[in-house]
Amino acid sequence: MERKAISATGTQPQGDQPFPACGLINRREFVRRAGLGLAAAATGSVLADRKPAQAATAEPNAETADEAVGVLIDLTRCTGCNSCALACKVANDMPNPETPPQALSSEALTYVATEADAAGEPTYVKRQCMHCLHPACVSACTVGALRKTPEGPVVYDAQKCIGCRYCQYACPFGVPTYDWDNPLGLIHKCQLCFQQRVAEGQTPACVSACPNGALRFGKRTELLAQARAQIARRPQSYINHIYGEHEAGGASMLYLSAVPFAQLNFPQLAGGAISQTAETVMGLTPALALSVATLATGLHLILRRRQLKADEAAVGAEETSAIRDEAGRAAWQEKKED
Repeated sequence: MERKAISATGTQPQGDQPFPACGLINRREFVRRAGLGLAAAATGSVLADRKPAQAATAEPNAETADEAVGVLIDLTRCTGCNSCALACKVANDMPNPETPPQALSSEALTYVATEADAAGEPTYVKRQCMHCLHPACVSACTVGALRKTPEGPVVYDAQKCIGCRYCQYACPFGVPTYDWDNPLGLIHKCQLCFQQRVAEGQTPACVSACPNGALRFGKRTELLAQARAQIARRPQSYINHIYGEHEAGGASMLYLSAVPFAQLNFPQLAGGAISQTAETVMGLTPALALSVATLATGLHLILRRRQLKADEAAVGAEETSAIRDEAGRAAWQEKKED
């Protein structure tokens, strides 16, 4: 059966010219347009709500940034002794406190990697959370388990975590690790000893344990000034680049090196805050879900209507066949009686 299109025409309120006739719209087209309209409205609403938040986080608050603490890591002083990594294990009650870790894991929040420069010479690099000024992990977390403190460190609340691992996907440095052996599926990352030491006026355990002065703790602004002074005073010993000053919008962990950071497997990132991208994606999620739900509902209604029509046609055919059979039997009976 050919589907009939629904046509609507206007009435003529006065004068000789009628309203223009509307176009032909079938039910499928109606549902499609309704779904697109709802999706567009939802997307516009979400974007309107997200833009002020993004604008507010596009640049760090000057007062907060001035007071934020951080660590300056001078790779020219690091000897790879692993004192920092072992002290971190002890301070955070990690297993195997006497075994130097080889990677970030649920049992190690920092480690010292051995990287080779272009000439094949080893350079020791301490790896841990970068404590970004605009952390993408915080923006991606749907339950607020991660938050950026005014003091600088990015801290984690295990009681809020649902194990979605969005923070892992969002972090440009690949820092958060997932505890696969824990039924709760918790995330692990360096918190810069914020609760147990920094909040009490002490330095992080890794900084206190370094015997070579490779780690220095203080206000980020002061550390940047010190790093620039070192580069200016000894340009032959350092490349003119402070890693973490601008990368991913800036970080609280800053590095000095005699070797280009690209040779040491540091992510080469632009200066923009990655958190803005994460916020946009997370903000668009409700609109996308609404669009899919609307289209799925429309498709369900169309298929259901088709099935009902098919069932009605089948019932009608059966009734018609039954009437014809009954009429045939009646006619045969009358002929037999004649």
